[in-house]
Amino acid sequence: MAVAQSNGRRVMLMVGTRKGAFIYHADTARGDWRIEGPHFLGHIIHHVVLDPRDRKTMLMASKTGHLGPTIFRSTDVGATWHEVERPPAFPKAAPGEKARAVEHTFWLNPGHCGERDTWYAGTCPPGLFRSEDGGESWQPIAGWNDHPKYLEWNRPDEGTPDGAMTQWVTVDPRDASHIYIVTSAGGVFETYDKGESWKPLNRGVEVTFLPDPYPEVGQDTHCLRLHPRRPDRLYQQSHCGIYRLDRPGEEWIRIGRNMPAEIGDIGFAIVLHPRDPDTVWVFPMDATTVWPRTSPGGRPATYRTRDAGLTWERQDRGLPREQAWFTVKRQGLSIDELDPPGVYFGTTSGELWMSPDEGENWRLVAEHLPEIYSVEAFTF
Repeated sequence: MAVAQSNGRRVMLMVGTRKGAFIYHADTARGDWRIEGPHFLGHIIHHVVLDPRDRKTMLMASKTGHLGPTIFRSTDVGATWHEVERPPAFPKAAPGEKARAVEHTFWLNPGHCGERDTWYAGTCPPGLFRSEDGGESWQPIAGWNDHPKYLEWNRPDEGTPDGAMTQWVTVDPRDASHIYIVTSAGGVFETYDKGESWKPLNRGVEVTFLPDPYPEVGQDTHCLRLHPRRPDRLYQQSHCGIYRLDRPGEEWIRIGRNMPAEIGDIGFAIVLHPRDPDTVWVFPMDATTVWPRTSPGGRPATYRTRDAGLTWERQDRGLPREQAWFTVKRQGLSIDELDPPGVYFGTTSGELWMSPDEGENWRLVAEHLPEIYSVEAFTF
């Protein structure tokens, strides 16, 4: 087993929960973790993200009873926070139009590395917003929010138990104008002009709950990942399977069919090796009659492929062997950039797990946390 060498680097985990945010710090051995928090105890924290461009700015998507949905910002790696001046909000409805109000911000994403102060946010109901001042103020992207097919592509009155939402934003590292987004009721969409125009990107993705199993839109893509070293390689964990796409192709390949039949390929989260585009982890969920989804048979495990989905291996060493009904949400699986990379996941039962060796061995970092919504790892 390879062992990460201590060289002054460190890892930080940003954990968003139903009742606050928790931040964990460790050196590269990742044996002992120092905790900060809870931050904003009692707030629902959907996402906490550190800006990789300046390595000190953090944004936090929060919702409380008295403040409603808002964004908090830190410029000192989470030591202090303030509420931003203008969080994401839809414009006032014109006479005769149905009003839209942001129920919560689900996803925060730093913009292109060449646009130092740009951020993107996805909301419930489905909305896409951009900030060009480091997250202090947010403007709606009309090309998406007011698209003529908005209702068809988003179905805002349907969606997940937390509501329909724009739940993923991914910027092509080669081109700031090329952006992918995901909606809970429409699937994957892309723009080549920074959001002015959009097209669906769902060919080949099955939807078992619709009359047409391969529609142009209607998929529920739970998680979308683009590999930073091969940006033409994308993976998604869909409501109905695991898929890979190699651009310029436009038809997804269901690599989840190679998972063990007794496990299936249904889940919420997927993460990629930071350097190897062929290595991917998923956390499978029961796909029979269970709702909400839990670990198949009460035996949690990650599954890893090293050949872009041709074969998969089970990884459960250190995890409970029975009666462990874990649920890991869309944003609940993460990975650091060390060598070997550490893999992390958080459960709705408030457990934070980590593997320092690419999923070979697992150990508990924290327990008794509130329901975990998101886990983001950052390597300094």
